[in-house]
Amino acid sequence: MVMEASKELLTSLGFPSGDLYNLPSSCKRFPDGAQYRIEIPSVEGPLALEALLEENERLKVPIHRVSQGSGIMMLTDDEITNMCDMCSEQEMELSLFTGPRGTFDISAQPFTTSGKVVALRHEGIDQLVYAMEDLQRGARLGLRGALVADEGLLLLTKEMKHKGLLPQNFVIKVSVQMMASNPVSIKLMQDIGADTYNVPTALTLPKLAAIRQAVDIPIDLYVEVPDNFGGFIRHYEIPELIRILAPVYIKFGLKNHPDVYPSGKHLEALNIDLCKERVHRAALGMQIIEKYCPDAVISKKGAEGLGIPVNTTMKKVL
Repeated sequence: MVMEASKELLTSLGFPSGDLYNLPSSCKRFPDGAQYRIEIPSVEGPLALEALLEENERLKVPIHRVSQGSGIMMLTDDEITNMCDMCSEQEMELSLFTGPRGTFDISAQPFTTSGKVVALRHEGIDQLVYAMEDLQRGARLGLRGALVADEGLLLLTKEMKHKGLLPQNFVIKVSVQMMASNPVSIKLMQDIGADTYNVPTALTLPKLAAIRQAVDIPIDLYVEVPDNFGGFIRHYEIPELIRILAPVYIKFGLKNHPDVYPSGKHLEALNIDLCKERVHRAALGMQIIEKYCPDAVISKKGAEGLGIPVNTTMKKVL
């Protein structure tokens, strides 16, 4: 039969032999037995985080993780500890991007049409050393989660944990910009150190179902996507995404979102407004869940496995 040998090899290695159009329900769960968690990305600094928390006091969205794109290196020590303390008080994971990345370097390659595919990877050993230093600095300040977008750095984070250079409970979140898109490549990311993986934004339900069969780590998925990643709004798919992909982080980006990385004072007012609107989008998503899959199990605050920062005013950090 045509393709039979290829499919048999995949099956023998523990992978599905094709995309799963029957959309099987996932039996996998977070450590606390939950199916899903909520993530708000692009929280660029302590003032943006403070605005997000204030808006969430009004809308009451159960947020488990906030992430940031500008990078650890673009924040002062005080800014990092302020963000860590705020998230610790909320029992919420904080994930800051590792820097520097390819787009921070002097090479023109990441800015070319073809180079955008690998734009956030690290060119040369020096860049990897800088990134390792960035991670260790974050950990010393109380951080317990970071994003990476380079396979080499990902493997090094695993070794850093083994050597005691990073805490064992430091959550390594692989960025959507890694772009591994199939069960085999994402299983590889899991094997070399990913604790959670952000899949590309435009994958269909059958493709996503096949990925879930192959990997055990949580999957992160944008259900509203910034324009430079497609600009999709997939709110009505959330119930199926929870059923098929558990354990999954439902991630609320924002359409019509300008590129604000790296951020700073010149973009602060804009970032505050963007964060407030992301909370509003998450509230819309929660309404979909409450109407169409009210029995889906969500993690509680402070659940096991979250990279909740150390509160530097209360505890000694690494």
